[in-house]
Amino acid sequence: MKVNGTPTRSIWRVEAQPVVEIIDQTALPHAYRILRLASLEDAAHAIRSMQVRGAPLIGATAAYGVALALERHADDGALASAIATLGATRPTAVNLHWALARMRQHLAPLQVAARCPAAWQEAAAINDEDVAQNRAIGEHGLELLKPLTEKHGRLDIMTHCNAGWLATVDHGTALSPVYAAFAAGIDVRVWVSETRPRNQGLLTAWELKQHGVPHTVIADNAAGLLLARGEVDAVIVGADRIAANGDVANKVGTYLKALAAREARVPFFVAAPRSTLDFDCASGGHIPIEEREGDELRVLHGRNGEGQPASVRQLPENEAVANPAFDVTPARFVSAIITERGSCAPDQLHMLYPEMKQ
Repeated sequence: MKVNGTPTRSIWRVEAQPVVEIIDQTALPHAYRILRLASLEDAAHAIRSMQVRGAPLIGATAAYGVALALERHADDGALASAIATLGATRPTAVNLHWALARMRQHLAPLQVAARCPAAWQEAAAINDEDVAQNRAIGEHGLELLKPLTEKHGRLDIMTHCNAGWLATVDHGTALSPVYAAFAAGIDVRVWVSETRPRNQGLLTAWELKQHGVPHTVIADNAAGLLLARGEVDAVIVGADRIAANGDVANKVGTYLKALAAREARVPFFVAAPRSTLDFDCASGGHIPIEEREGDELRVLHGRNGEGQPASVRQLPENEAVANPAFDVTPARFVSAIITERGSCAPDQLHMLYPEMKQ
């Protein structure tokens, strides 16, 4: 995708250096800032603090984090420690653990001297595969969207959180079909919900604007009204983990959109690559839900009248708050899951991935 007209990924290795660069997503949409990750600690902090966020990008960053760690030491203890450190950063996104398991499986059998260069190579492969998979998700999702344009010659899509290219290495998951539709000349417009308290919807608006896709930001609570009015042709969201039965964990507030979409008889699609599927998890009730710190809710961040970064405390420090980062949408509310292998009903995932069947 593009930033200021230049094709850009959300993470990349600096050529011939043991350094990775990322877009600092905590600075967006007010500032575009590049950060360098030069150590395991840098990578872990970037994931934990949400300088990188989005399940596929978290996994890709963790893979590079292992490579950064092995630049110092590559013995068995160092490899195990790196994987444990990165694995503890965030609990819900299964892509993180998928990427770390793949790195362990690839590196553990190797001689110590061979591990660091192999880690960089495998991390790059994970990143490149993410790009290819997300591009394919866009192609398969476009086939689901095309018939919806017959209603009024336009395509009105609602999304939640940010599941665009900023949440992946490139292309995105939920937004990949939107970008594909836009590239195909379809008159597509996107309803972008704020997604409080972290306001990741503002990142969606930023990247859609960079790419020239028409969009409108809405308050989260406006979604039901727009669906009831018939102003939405489809809802598309990403996922942080999909259980074997098709239950979907995604940013908190997703479940409410799914309920409203069902009542309005609007299709509700989930887009995610193979690394988001957890066939070892029987159902959504077994998915751990991350509880984040209360100040994400108590304190608002933005710019003041002079355009400088500023924060406003909307609740006292001692005000009790609950801040679950995710919720679970039952499979029965999902019209289809879109993956790099195609789309299917939630209970038919094993047909797309027979090698993963329990």
